[in-house]
Amino acid sequence: MKHSFLRGSLLLLALLVGGCASGPQSLPHADSQDESQAQPANYPEPVFAANRIVPAGSISITTVYDPWEGMNKRIYNFNYHFDQWVFLPVVRGWKAVVPSPARTGVHNFFENFRDVRTMANSILQASPTKLAQSTGRVLINSTIGLFGLIDVATSMGMPKPDEDFGQTLGHWGVGTGPYLVLPLLGPSNLRDGLGELPDLVLQNYIQGDLLAKPLRATAFLFDSIDTRANTSFRYYETGSAFEYQTVRWLYTTKRELDVEK
Repeated sequence: MKHSFLRGSLLLLALLVGGCASGPQSLPHADSQDESQAQPANYPEPVFAANRIVPAGSISITTVYDPWEGMNKRIYNFNYHFDQWVFLPVVRGWKAVVPSPARTGVHNFFENFRDVRTMANSILQASPTKLAQSTGRVLINSTIGLFGLIDVATSMGMPKPDEDFGQTLGHWGVGTGPYLVLPLLGPSNLRDGLGELPDLVLQNYIQGDLLAKPLRATAFLFDSIDTRANTSFRYYETGSAFEYQTVRWLYTTKRELDVEK
């Protein structure tokens, strides 16, 4: 038994010595060449390198101004629970009961109102191109498209600008202010949160001329359901351990790009 163990030990030692003898050779030293001039290995650049997926000049994920982070996180958590227990079940019921063509018509109807919002903000931004595009869409969809139920303008290839009062304030140099999570509405900032008010007043004014008062509350409910049904984001399904910070950065970066476009 002892001799077998000794022979096995000697065999293992021989294999280890042989492995070391045939290992990788050391690279020659570059005596006459400075190390900073040495050529790196020709490895391909990663597909998801930061300079490919992050816009040039974008803010750092850690520098978003968020002095109300404690309150924002509590509202974020409230929105998650409301989404799970109220919003998403209603959306699933909406999709189960209402046929797809009817849901598309409802979506087009409310998008036509958003084109009116874009018209108003294009005037405030002194943007004739966006004004012409949004006005053309409203005229075509409100007539040929049967009050916006059919999106004829998109079928004709007409561009669809999307402007709101928050973007209008940013266009004229108003800063974003602190990051803000709004109840039910989600990520925002102080500028965009205040900008929701004029847009809401405009929408109510337009709908007040077209819809009777009882129908306005129904329209608001359907608009909310339609908006959630057409928003793919789901809380805590991003796979990130820092979802709050990621969503905060994505929203802030997106709004910067919205204002610049």
